[in-house]
Amino acid sequence: MSARPIATATVSFGLVSVPVKLYSTGESGRKISFNWLHGDCGTRLKQQYFCPKDGEIVDRANMIKGYEFAKEQYVTFKPEELKALEEQASQSIDITEFVPAEQIERIYLDKPYYLGPDKGGERAYRLLAAALRKTGRAAIAKYASRGKQYLVMVRPMDDGLIMEQLLYPQEIRSFSEVPRGEGEVKEQELDLAVQLIEQAATDEFKPENYTDEVRERVLALIQQKVDGEEITLAPTEEPKTQIIDLMAALKASLAASGDDAASDEKAVKKAAGKKKAS
Repeated sequence: MSARPIATATVSFGLVSVPVKLYSTGESGRKISFNWLHGDCGTRLKQQYFCPKDGEIVDRANMIKGYEFAKEQYVTFKPEELKALEEQASQSIDITEFVPAEQIERIYLDKPYYLGPDKGGERAYRLLAAALRKTGRAAIAKYASRGKQYLVMVRPMDDGLIMEQLLYPQEIRSFSEVPRGEGEVKEQELDLAVQLIEQAATDEFKPENYTDEVRERVLALIQQKVDGEEITLAPTEEPKTQIIDLMAALKASLAASGDDAASDEKAVKKAAGKKKAS
């Protein structure tokens, strides 16, 4: 089944325009959500807004939007004024510069969208993807949509394009705000840590090897309830003994990994022996 576009836009660089369609990269339906119900009759509850000053529930017809410019002081806006504040949705992805792709720090990445060519834009779409791939660069662009202006990056992916919404510098906290404490890295400990990493290292990331085990467990328990069975809380495991000594922890980890590797090697040899005997 083909993916359904969520929006259309035009990528512009120089005098070249590429009509594109935007596609979501994820499935929102993957998230498991629960609704609030009335405990007496099981009816789904509706959200209401309550005014603490007047002590009454306010319906939507009597609600206005305001901006808090000082402590508990608001300036209010009419619907037409709010529209005037919004960025006009041009649906144009205007490229401003091309930068080396590896220079974009991952901390700036916010939300990705697949880009596919719209009608008549196939050749220009593939041309831009090929040019970006050949130069090793990504396009930085401005994109106005849903009343906001977004900073985005367009880069090649496979034989097509992907657009990633970026955070503005003002939206990112400095890592200097994070307390990291003091601690000396000893050479012997570093060598053991490197060995531990190398033991579990692979040359290729294969996301298909991973599944959301928590989601699967929750869905299974929900089905259990649907089938009329009760859910019981599984006994929690006792916390494992914490090794305070860092060297001891590293050596124990290496030993455990070595045992696993040895077991795997024995299993392979055993299987090979059986095959040879048959």
